[in-house]
This record gives sequence, C-alpha cells and structure tokens, in this order.
Amino acid sequence: MSRLPRLVSEAWEDREGPAVFGTVDTEGTANLVYVNCVWKLNEEQFVIADNYFHKTRANMDAGSRGSLLFLTSKRKSYQVKGAIHYHTSGKIYDTMRLWNADIDPNRPGVGATVIRVEEVYCGAEKLV
Repeated sequence: MSRLPRLVSEAWEDREGPAVFGTVDTEGTANLVYVNCVWKLNEEQFVIADNYFHKTRANMDAGSRGSLLFLTSKRKSYQVKGAIHYHTSGKIYDTMRLWNADIDPNRPGVGATVIRVEEVYCGAEKLV
C-alpha cells in the first residue's frame, strides 16, 4: 500500500463534482459509476458508500481492483488505483452509515467500499 502525495491530498480538498469509480468484470469489461458519497479515510484509503452498486458489487465480489477519478476546481484530474475491500460491519461501515445518512437519509448505505492507494496519477503522469 502506498500513501497519497501531499499534492493529491490537497487536490482532494479542492475537488469539484462527483468522483468516478471504476471496476472491471471477469471478462475485463470496465464499469464506471459516479459516486458522491466518498471520503478520504486517511492518506492510504478512500471509502465509497455502496448505495446502488449492482455491476460494481458483482465486479468487486469477483476480485476486481478499483480506480477512483476526481477533478479539481482548476480542472486537473487525479486517479487513485488499488485493491478493494468491502465492509458490511465494523468501524468503517458504521462511520460510512453516519455520513451517508447526513448527505441523504434515503440512501441505503449497504456497504463501505475501501480502495487502498497503490498507484496515483495526475492526468497521464504517474505520481506513485
């Protein structure tokens, strides 16, 4: 597991709009979804609320790695890639349920998807 460079951590605080979360199925077909309920847990992990994952959940269950893409207000894009871990109980899950309900109490928050930082890009430039 790697850590986010300071530049990317600061860029995360300046992000604009939803992020994009990507997985692949067992045939290698990409699946991308917009995610609004996402937060940086620490410099090594991001948490994404599973509110309406269907294909995404199937891909994760099949062992897919993940990619999280976000855009800053300055129109710079950053991408984090890494292993995915899915939680339906425990501290990360409980915390996700709280902030997810704060955003919209009607969202189901059935699981907390953790993507561990392994690779980081700014556009095409690999930072980590």
